[in-house]
Formats: sequence, structure tokens, C-alpha cells
Amino acid sequence: MLVKFMENAVRFEREPNKVRVKLRLSVDGTHGIELRTILEAMDVVGILDYGLAKVADLMIKHVIAPAVNCGSPISFTEELIQDSDQMTEMILKTVSCDPKLEKDDAEIIYSRIIMIIKFFYKSICFQNGSWMRCFGRLTWPRIAEIIIYNFLSKVVPDDASKLADFQKIIKCTSEFEIVLKEMMFISASDNKDERLSNFAENVEVHFASRKKTEILAKARNFLLQCDFAVPQEYTRTSPKLKYGGENSSDHVVDLLFLSERCVVSEAASQLMALVHRTLQDVCLSSVKVALEFYHATRDAILLYEAVIPVKLERQLNGINQVAVLIHNDCLYLSQEILGLAFEYRSEFPSAIREHAVFLDMAPRFHLMAEQVLQRQIQLVIFNLKEAIDGADGFQNTHQMQQFESAKFSIDQVVFILEKVHIIWEPVLPPSTYKRSMSKVLESVFSRMTKDILLLDDLAAEETLQLQRLIHLMLESLSSLLESLIVVDQKGTSQEGFAHPLDDLIPSLHKTRKLADLLDMPLKSITTAWESGELVSCGFTLSEMEDFIKAIFADSPLRKECLWRIESANF
Repeated sequence: MLVKFMENAVRFEREPNKVRVKLRLSVDGTHGIELRTILEAMDVVGILDYGLAKVADLMIKHVIAPAVNCGSPISFTEELIQDSDQMTEMILKTVSCDPKLEKDDAEIIYSRIIMIIKFFYKSICFQNGSWMRCFGRLTWPRIAEIIIYNFLSKVVPDDASKLADFQKIIKCTSEFEIVLKEMMFISASDNKDERLSNFAENVEVHFASRKKTEILAKARNFLLQCDFAVPQEYTRTSPKLKYGGENSSDHVVDLLFLSERCVVSEAASQLMALVHRTLQDVCLSSVKVALEFYHATRDAILLYEAVIPVKLERQLNGINQVAVLIHNDCLYLSQEILGLAFEYRSEFPSAIREHAVFLDMAPRFHLMAEQVLQRQIQLVIFNLKEAIDGADGFQNTHQMQQFESAKFSIDQVVFILEKVHIIWEPVLPPSTYKRSMSKVLESVFSRMTKDILLLDDLAAEETLQLQRLIHLMLESLSSLLESLIVVDQKGTSQEGFAHPLDDLIPSLHKTRKLADLLDMPLKSITTAWESGELVSCGFTLSEMEDFIKAIFADSPLRKECLWRIESANF
């Protein structure tokens, strides 16, 4: 019954928007009951919280929420209704204001809420401190949450230069809560009730948190929106990449500790630009903000590791320039990470200088780069192996059909290598291209020499056809082999590039020598072994013995030569 009285006493009318509080009630034939008497009764029986709960909910929904987040400026007016010199009703009306005269700043919003709470302080709680505290406990946590979500969080500065302006809001917020304490709406002794001041006074943390969120959102967008397409000028060999011409693209970057350049994705270059800008802000920020920014840079860099392998999983499992670009990105990021501490640490706030670490991330990206590269190399080697398998071990090449089959396999090998050259050479750093292509070519030449050296009982015509196939392979790959000899525009060999091809591809020398051996007299072969020439080419004793037995018929001369070969001491 008491709760029913309360429901009749306080009415929230949508049209027009007003709160009507009846101070004298008539319910079910009972007249002249005072609202104060109802509240006293509920307090005595211990259901005041229950009786005020619905009023609290409706107040927040219909009055507080519009006061904080209303699109059009509003204010409130009070109206008193009397009957026979006795006040019977109190009304709180919502009134629209001229937008030109009023704007939603801290002072205006807080004044609206104070007016609302004062109305309930007088009309429902009758300025009773105990009742007001009960009403405050029911409403304040939600009111504070609405103010924080719809106002304070939206005026947190987005730039360090605006932090000073926020101090005015902090002052208004503190004064607002003092008024609420005076009305006993919130506790004067419990700091937990200072919800708004606690939020506002931690503005640096909120500012840094917002900026961190923005930084990570930008980094994520860079990674998700980038198509990882190689610029058109780098789909072929370009002097801009190798020699840093005047028109070098933004996609070409310096590798800090490798004295080389490479093409990277737009995502990687934008990501590192964002990291550098953020670290510059770290140098100018307070400790709290600097610490958040430092963590933001680490998280932004690590997003690459988390996003790209998933986004581009299909490309990473194929031979293409996207995978090569990812390798370059990871190599570039690892190099940049190594340089961050040297570039910025001395300028960091002293409190975080010793705790700001980047070095631990560099090996992760270096390893990721190497894994991507090795995956590319293994895919190429697998395709080359399948192509060479078609030669059927280079058997019976004196037969036209077998010769054509072997020649077709070599053509396939050359085609694959040329395709890989077109994909890799314009994009990979020169030393990486040389190392990778050398490894791929080594797999081809070592496999070819191994297959030929395993043949037995070779006819004279067959040896000539094998020699012809080797020469065909070497001639077809001559331009590719030349691409491994990199010289800068001045004609000076770059560091690490002055190695002979035979050092880069050990089996190349062996393959060339095998072509010579196929039509070389037995005595000349024996002499070449005794001189150590064949050993230096990579031939083993067992290989030479089997080779001689396969080409030359059994004879006293063959026995003598085999004995001399076995007796040679290396």
C-alpha cells in the first residue's frame, strides 16, 4: 500500500516533459495523506529503498539522461501549486533553450543536474539528510556513469596542448560534487563517491589511453587496408632500388645496419612513421602519458606480427612478390626496432628510460623475415625438383624421346628460375637476392650433376648428349648467373658482393667440369684428379671411380688409371 502511494505521488509525464510531485494524496477513498507521512512510514518499516527505487529509475531515464546528452540545449523550471494556502504539488518542467544562448559545457550540465537534485531534495526527501542519502545511493552511481560516458570522456583532450583547458572542467567537477555533499546526496567522507573528480583528475591517463587506442586503430587500419601490391616501377629491375636514384619512391627504405635498401609495403612504412611520431611525443610527455605511448608503440609494431600472417596466409604459401614484400617488411621492422633505443632513449623521461625496451622485438621480426624467405626458397626448390624429376635421371639420352624429355625438363627449370628472378630481383635487398638465388641454383646444379654421376654404362653418343644438355642449361641461365654479380653505378663492387660465382654456387664449377669430363680422355681425367683439380671442383673418389667405369670399358688402361686415382693422396 505504501509503495502504491509513492507511485501515485510522483508522476513523470512525457508530453509535456515534466515531473509532478503531489504533496497530498487521495487513494482508494482515503484523502489528505501527506507524502512526508508516507516516507516516514516506509522508513520505519525499512522499505524506504524499495519505495524510492522506481522513482530513482524514472528520474534517471526521463530527467537526468536528457539533461546530460540532449541534442538541443534545455533547462528546467520549478512550479508550485497551492490550495487554501497549502502547497499541494511541486512540478519540474523541461524547457528548450536557444542554442545560440547556451551550449553544453561542464558548468551548464552540472547546474542542470544540481537543479534536478535540489528539486527532489525538497519535494520528495523534504531536506531530510537520511532520506537524501538513501536516494543518492540509488541514483548517484548511474548518474556519474552517464556524465562520464556522455560528457567527460568526450572532452578528454586529444592533444597534449589541450590538457590545460581540461583543468577548468576538473575545477567545475570538484565544485559540483561539493554541492552534492552539502545536500547529503553523496557521502562527505567516502572518497569513492567522488566518482567524477576521480575520473577528471586522472585526465592524463584518460588522454594517454585515448591516444593509445587511436594509435592502435591507425596501425590496424594500415595493415588491414594495405593491398601489399608492389609499385609498378619495381615489378622489373629498377635502378632506383639498387642505386637510390633521385626519384626513389617512398616504398624504398634504408636498412639501418645493413647498408642496403629494399622495397617495403605502404603498411610497413606508415606503421614505422606512426611509431616515430609517437616516440617523439614520448620525449615531450609526462611519465604517465609517456608510459602509455611507449606501450602503444610496442603494441602497434606487434600488430604486424599478429595480423599479416593471417591476412596473407594464402600468399605466404605461394611464390609471389607479396611474400617477398612481407619478408622485406619484417627485415625493415627488425632493423628499425634496433635503432629506436639509440634514437630516442636519451630523450625519454628519466622514470621510464631504463624500462623502455625495444631490443627484444627485433629478433622476432628477423626470424619472421627469415622464415618467410626460407619458405619461398623451399617452394622454389620443390618446384624445380618436380621439373628435374621429369628428366628421369637423364637416362638414355642417346634416344631421341629421352633426350627431348630431358631437354623439356631443363626448359621448365629455366622457366621457373626466370620467373623467380623476375619476382625476387627487383624487390629483395641485393645481398638477400644473391644468397637466395644462389641457394636455388645450387639445388639445380647439384641435382643435375648427382643424377648424371649416378648413370652407368654410358655410350659415347650418350655422353655427348649429356654434355649438350649441360651446355644448354648453362647457356640458358647465363643472364641469370650474371645478375648475381652486382656492381654499383660507379663500378665498385659493393661490400660482400665480390665473391666468384663458384663460391656462391659450389656445384656450378662442378657442373661445368662435368661437361668437360664427358668428352675428356681417360688419361686426362686421371691427371686432373692427381693434380687435385677435380677435388677442388667437388668431385669425390667414389664419384670418379663410378664415372670412369660408366664411360670407359674395362681394360688394362682403365685399371691403371683407377689404381692411380685410388693411390692419389689428398
